Amino acid sequence: MMQYHAKGNTILRTHLNVVKVVDGDGFIVSNLFNKEEEEIRLIGIDAPEIKRCRKLIQDERETHLAGQLLIELGLLSFNKLKELAPVGANISLILQAKNQFDTYGRTLAYAFLDDGSCINEMMLSEGFAKPYSRYNCFMQYEYQLLFNNAKVAKNGLLGMVSAF
Repeated sequence: MMQYHAKGNTILRTHLNVVKVVDGDGFIVSNLFNKEEEEIRLIGIDAPEIKRCRKLIQDERETHLAGQLLIELGLLSFNKLKELAPVGANISLILQAKNQFDTYGRTLAYAFLDDGSCINEMMLSEGFAKPYSRYNCFMQYEYQLLFNNAKVAKNGLLGMVSAF
């Protein structure tokens, strides 16, 4: 696990269970105490889309890859996240105090499994997500390094395409 250096105030949230994996960079968690659910968007990473939407069209333009191929890559990322954080998995979150939500109201977070491994990092280093800078991310530089290493090793999706 990388050192999560505080470049600002952070919030630690524990006692959460994965209820549903939404796509390759998001899932829904439930608080073990009050059973409230919320959608989590993994901060600092982006996985290909799993259905036709505005972002998929933008990704088609930027990557010059067909939308159907991007969706197939997105489904591989989705399956990888389901493998790393299956329904019922216990997780903890670190949120950046000044950057807690995206434009859709989803909670932006670094997600950790019980063994201390960071899901955001694993998705990058295993080549199933790319760094995403739309929302400020304390770990952006480190995430770029993880992604570049995955690209050189042709891990995950990067063994099929050079960009997504």
